[in-house]
Amino acid sequence: MSLTRHEIREKAFQALFALNANPDADENQLFQQLLNPEEADDIEIPAYLSTLVTGVREHQAELDAQIQPYLSQKWSLDRLAKTDLIILRMAFFELQFVDDVPTKVAVNEAIELAKAFSDDRSRKFVSGVLGKVVKNQAN
Repeated sequence: MSLTRHEIREKAFQALFALNANPDADENQLFQQLLNPEEADDIEIPAYLSTLVTGVREHQAELDAQIQPYLSQKWSLDRLAKTDLIILRMAFFELQFVDDVPTKVAVNEAIELAKAFSDDRSRKFVSGVLGKVVKNQAN
């Protein structure tokens, strides 16, 4: 079973969302459930799935510190919808730590995740934050 990077990002989002609710969950077991809900055999975890989930978790404080300045003054990270925060963390992680993902791809993928897992307001919010990031990177 070979997943596209887009599908891997969806699974990574689902894993991060589950781990947000239950930080002590077994990552590998969670991956197996997400990738292989029917099967009893363990399947190989795509490397990029581990990269995203582990990377976002390890760099969470740093990512949150990078996201905060892009929020309007009346917003703090803990007021964000969990879905939006996790999507932004993934996007910021890819922008900063994954060399072979172009900025445009990271931004578009984050917007696609917001479309899939959230509502239109969230999609516009994620798009707005990442638009500012891209503009800053260009300067």
